[in-house]
Amino acid sequence: MKNSVKILTAVVVTAAVAVPGTAYAKDRLFAPRPTEAVSFVTGDAPSIADGVAIGKNVAWYKSSGLGPSAMNSAPGISAEARYIPTDVFPGGQLPAGVTLTEAQGINALMRIGENLTKAGLSYEDVVSMRVFLQNPEGEAKMDFAGWNRAYRQFFANTNLATGATLDVQLGSVTTTPMVVNEARPSRFALEIENLPVNGWLVEVEVDAVYPDTERHHQR
Repeated sequence: MKNSVKILTAVVVTAAVAVPGTAYAKDRLFAPRPTEAVSFVTGDAPSIADGVAIGKNVAWYKSSGLGPSAMNSAPGISAEARYIPTDVFPGGQLPAGVTLTEAQGINALMRIGENLTKAGLSYEDVVSMRVFLQNPEGEAKMDFAGWNRAYRQFFANTNLATGATLDVQLGSVTTTPMVVNEARPSRFALEIENLPVNGWLVEVEVDAVYPDTERHHQR
């Protein structure tokens, strides 16, 4: 049997349920069939899943932590600017409002896409993600907003109820997403003091499941 991927929207739990999660357990939502991977989301356009349940017979893939590729070779640039993806931002010039973390996030997620393709997968198959962010030079903390803008270029950019593509932010402008994708991985993001490569601001690791030839979505 091939695996199926489902996206379940959360239901309202009434006051009669004493323990959080009991309703889900009764409804089998946290006991997927052996060949199912079930992502749980709340609402029609959430950014991330509440969690994912993976059946015991699901074939799944775990990437290494991947960061951006050094693509910008302009003279005199900083270590961080080396990782601006010049195929997206020609000459390494960032449009208004686009931050280095945002640019590196796009770069890193493009590398994730390449990694998934080698494994016979795509962005749509990603069910979980771990993100490590370093604060840009001179900044007191990580640029979480910039990372989220990069993330929405590749994930969580459709309305689950209607299927409509959602506009996303690229810096200070609104645009269509680079990759239209309804997948909402479960996700965490951590600020790291030092990532393993000088100049990296973003490192990403994903889990993906091998899907059925026909995707099944239950709402």
